[in-house]
Amino acid sequence: MMAAETSTTTTQPPPESTDEMVVKKVHKRYEGLMMVRTKAIKGKGAWYWAHLEPVLVQNPDTGLPKAVKLRCSLCAAVFSASNPSRTASEHLKRGTCRNFNSDSNPRPISSISPTGIVALSSPTSSSSPQPQQNHRKRGSSGKHSGRHDGGGANTNTSATPSPTYSVAPVAMIEPARYPQHHPQQLQQHMMLSGGKEDLGALAMFEDSVKKLKSPTSLPYQTLTKSQIDSSLELLADWVYENCGSVPFSSLEHPKFNNFLNQIGLPSVSRRDLAGERLDSKYKEAKTESEARIREAMFFQISSDGWKSNSDNRHPGEFENLVNLSVNLPNGTGVFRRAIFTSGYVFSNYAENVLWETVNEICETNLQQCVGIVSDKSKALRNLENQHHWMVNLSCQFRGVYGLIKDLSKEMPLFDNVTDNCLKVANFMNTKSQVKNSFLKYQLQEYGRARLLRVPICGGDNRFAFAFEPVFNMVEDILSSARALQLVLLDESCKIVSMEDQIGREIEEMMRDSQFWKELEAVHSLVKLIRGMAEEIEKERPRIGQCLPLWEELRLKIKNWCGEFQINENHVDKVFDKRFKRNYHPAWAAAFILDPFYLIRDTSGKYLPPFKYLTSEQEKDVDKLITRLVSREEAHIALMELMKWRTEGLDPVYAQAVQLKQRDPITGKMRMANPQSSRLVWETYLTEFKSLRKVAVRLIFLHATSCGFKWNWSFSKRTQSRSSIEKAQKLIFVAAHSKLERRGFSNVDDKDSEFFAVANGEDDVLNDVLFDPSSL
Repeated sequence: MMAAETSTTTTQPPPESTDEMVVKKVHKRYEGLMMVRTKAIKGKGAWYWAHLEPVLVQNPDTGLPKAVKLRCSLCAAVFSASNPSRTASEHLKRGTCRNFNSDSNPRPISSISPTGIVALSSPTSSSSPQPQQNHRKRGSSGKHSGRHDGGGANTNTSATPSPTYSVAPVAMIEPARYPQHHPQQLQQHMMLSGGKEDLGALAMFEDSVKKLKSPTSLPYQTLTKSQIDSSLELLADWVYENCGSVPFSSLEHPKFNNFLNQIGLPSVSRRDLAGERLDSKYKEAKTESEARIREAMFFQISSDGWKSNSDNRHPGEFENLVNLSVNLPNGTGVFRRAIFTSGYVFSNYAENVLWETVNEICETNLQQCVGIVSDKSKALRNLENQHHWMVNLSCQFRGVYGLIKDLSKEMPLFDNVTDNCLKVANFMNTKSQVKNSFLKYQLQEYGRARLLRVPICGGDNRFAFAFEPVFNMVEDILSSARALQLVLLDESCKIVSMEDQIGREIEEMMRDSQFWKELEAVHSLVKLIRGMAEEIEKERPRIGQCLPLWEELRLKIKNWCGEFQINENHVDKVFDKRFKRNYHPAWAAAFILDPFYLIRDTSGKYLPPFKYLTSEQEKDVDKLITRLVSREEAHIALMELMKWRTEGLDPVYAQAVQLKQRDPITGKMRMANPQSSRLVWETYLTEFKSLRKVAVRLIFLHATSCGFKWNWSFSKRTQSRSSIEKAQKLIFVAAHSKLERRGFSNVDDKDSEFFAVANGEDDVLNDVLFDPSSL
């Protein structure tokens, strides 16, 4: 129990200062007024909001908002926001605003109730509105027309004109429904001939009258043809770059087309965007990509998507998408193509696809392809064995992430925690009395209530499923620890536990600090490895960084073992097994040859870090270098390697390569010029005739293949070759754009990050809805 309380205790935020409270209150008031104004403009509020706009007034000394005012959009006058209705009456209706004219500005149709639009015609009155005259011209003559005139004269007897519109009834309306001797009855029941649906059309008519009377008040100027073409080009780019996130069908939505027309642009169609325009974009991107590949002396192929998540598939979808791209020595990437696959992909198929891609790019000079990085390891080994100059690597993001699966299978701790969590979750979710108490205390403690997530498991309840759902369950129990403790103290739940053998066991288990300690240990370890994997995915390290990264992860896990009193030897065995599955001799060679990792010795020389390699890894360096050069150069390369080991690099050049600068976004110290490690071999270390050939081809290689994430709107399987061809063109254009701006992340990821931040902030909308005083 004490362990649970400790693990869930949170530090209370410091009390807000007076200035912060004032700013928060002002913002809340401002948001409330803006919401009311937005509703009014849509026709669900007072008419005067079309002319009054809430504004924030800043304190000139601090720059913080200190009050909310109302600004008249007609004359720019500013008023107090305490009573908008009174401000409208005094400023607009009483004629104080010099630009407001109630006669020349038709009243918004939203301010007229449907039953208030009645026949109040007065042909003899000079103040009758223009809409009445137009309507009368369309009406037919005869008895109905005469009755209309008489009725209009009778109803306009008041000294004060009616605020409602004068809409004459059309001749098609049955005369018997509106007797001549009941003009008031006519006023009460007469509606526009189209009913409420006519209100929108009448509002559009009003808008047209306004624009004709004041043509200079248009919100936009007429666009030229070049401006229209440029705008549509930008719109198309946005659609292509957000491949799948913006469905083509949404572009034909009536409201979207209405928006385009409002700003002076023509409507767009799916046929236009998926036709010649897409072909042109594809051809342009393809030409640029091929030009970049031709400029490079060598390249690495990156292949991602062979390993798919079958749990997230839906019938009729493209189950998997393989991305093939090209990594260039200057640090940039070029997308090559996408391949749709279904179900499990055999290694020989992946091998054929990869080698076919190499041949397409290289044509006759196959050694231009230095190697491949991919998530399909068996195909990589076969290709490397057949072609001695290639360095084929497995993706390190998947390698590190796979360590979670290994530990969950090999460590009894994971089995124990999983079994215990399943017991707690099933008991809390299924026993009605306990469930009600749990939800009640959740609401009380956290402001939300939900059941614990339980994975769908197989026979023995032990990892017959992926660990991801198990981790979600562990996280739910840890985050609800306080509510679970309160459930144990609840009198009604104590009675249930006394009568239920399983309930007593669960209560005893949850009162044991060991349960919470093991739970926290598993959660901490998974979070640690996950964080490392996510950092690798984001940073996209080169192969020279692999050894330091795995050593850093080993040290973190060792510290975790010490913190939670876990058998370190058993964890080391699991770790070493995973490390050997991912290790490649090129890791050690790139680590030794990269000047960034040179170490200054006591004599002032900058020497390669051989002392950090094991004896086996040192042998791997020799073997790899001799494999990557010709037989004639092998002994020369090894002699140069010995010279590099004893002499190293000039201190000035070494310091220039190792220069770091702080990343303005993350705050971490990073290599100022990542390309300098390779460039110093190409331009300065010219005495190493053979070794430099190996160094420049190794240093730039990437260690991860994860580069693209997609949201699919065209995921349904189709037999049409043209449809698949269009999809591949769209993917190519979108991927080319992502590589240009280094935008590898998914839109959903960014949205989830945004809402995660938003959930921690005050919900101003709810405050306004449930606190009328805030308005």
